[in-house]
Amino acid sequence: MKGRLGRYLPLLFIWLPLLINAAHVVGFTAWTTWLSFTPSDLLPEYSWAGVRAYRAVLRTENIQVAYINLVIYGIGFVGLTTLVGFVLAVLIDQKIRAENLLRTIYLYPLAVSFVVTGTVWSWLFNPGQGIQKFVRSLGWVDFRFDWIIDRDLAIYTIIIAAVWHGSGFAMALFLAGLRSIDPDLYKAAQIDGAGPFRYYLRIAAPGVAPIAISVLVILLQYAIKTFDLVRALTGGGPGISTMLPAVVVYDFMFQRAQLGRGSAAAVLLLLSLLAVLLPYYLYAHWRARRERANG
Repeated sequence: MKGRLGRYLPLLFIWLPLLINAAHVVGFTAWTTWLSFTPSDLLPEYSWAGVRAYRAVLRTENIQVAYINLVIYGIGFVGLTTLVGFVLAVLIDQKIRAENLLRTIYLYPLAVSFVVTGTVWSWLFNPGQGIQKFVRSLGWVDFRFDWIIDRDLAIYTIIIAAVWHGSGFAMALFLAGLRSIDPDLYKAAQIDGAGPFRYYLRIAAPGVAPIAISVLVILLQYAIKTFDLVRALTGGGPGISTMLPAVVVYDFMFQRAQLGRGSAAAVLLLLSLLAVLLPYYLYAHWRARRERANG
């Protein structure tokens, strides 16, 4: 009896929380999806209303601006974070002194929540107390850095803060990939006369391509789900110029008390996530099958 209990007890502690969590996620996803087809406002209603909430959401300027911003933010955040992370990984891969200290510094932003990140960067971008005021106090009285109050430029302040927050994560993954490359390849490249630039461009970059794909997918799903950084940094403003889809969901559900429309916006957000994750899942499945076939 004790032997059986000892065998199944670990499984109980592992699988029971997983099943509860899965039931929670699937249950609330199904409930939210159902509410998106109802006329729910402040309180849930369960009468069928078809796609009325979706039509109403898609006609609003908020959702249109949010998805345009998502494209700008996604390209800027994912592209710059990947590039900066790879460059930092290459620099640290040179076996420099104080490598552990530098890795800690670059990874430090990951220990800071997006709310804290947004709050700190909002101070830095504030024309009256941040970078603009500091530079003007040095004598450059005509210097301007007021992007956060500019409708056309405010979205780029979110990109800057997000890149600062995520670059260390990309660096850690790329560095692990670079350190996994056979050192003999670098020696062979040196013998052939290839310098560090050509080595990292022609050999190391293709070698970490699978890691780069993983980084891109992870950062894309972060970009799609971004909420707290926007709330803390710009609040979606000026006006609605920095709205993102997750902020639109919050706006409908908790500020307008339109539960049906908020649920419809949440389902659209989920579909955006699936558009990123499903192709990656199919790619990973295809790659695993190919490796098994070649092995």
